[in-house]
Amino acid sequence: MSLKQQLTEDMKAAMKSGDRARLDVIRLINAAIKQREVDERIVLDDTAVLGVLEKMLKQRRDSIQQFEAAGRNDLADKEKAEVGVIQHYLPAQLSAAEVDAAIAAAIAEAGATSAKDMGKVMGLVKPKVAGRTDMGKLSELVKIKLAALG
Repeated sequence: MSLKQQLTEDMKAAMKSGDRARLDVIRLINAAIKQREVDERIVLDDTAVLGVLEKMLKQRRDSIQQFEAAGRNDLADKEKAEVGVIQHYLPAQLSAAEVDAAIAAAIAEAGATSAKDMGKVMGLVKPKVAGRTDMGKLSELVKIKLAALG
């Protein structure tokens, strides 16, 4: 079952069970998917849907930081609940060791010797870990590892 079909089935289940919070988040996800499909005039596959979910997750995490900094814990808690629902549709997250191994393999494959090769390394490692780790943190780890090389 594709992610879009899973979202539709979960939306129906949330409607039947009266789970308003979950239903609202699933509707937001579906709206974001539809928006991208309309904007780009394409039908999204599971990989592209994962990209939409990752973007939504990043937005929620940024919002949580902003709300907590402003002392708006009520809004931060709402965003945290949304993060939980969105994460349900993402694949299991990689451990730190698995991310390190993927970075090391990409550095070796690219023959990277300095920070100038970051684009090559990111191009190789991103598809391998897409949806299973935070891309911002990944970028920082690659930068640190490449700085250590040269």
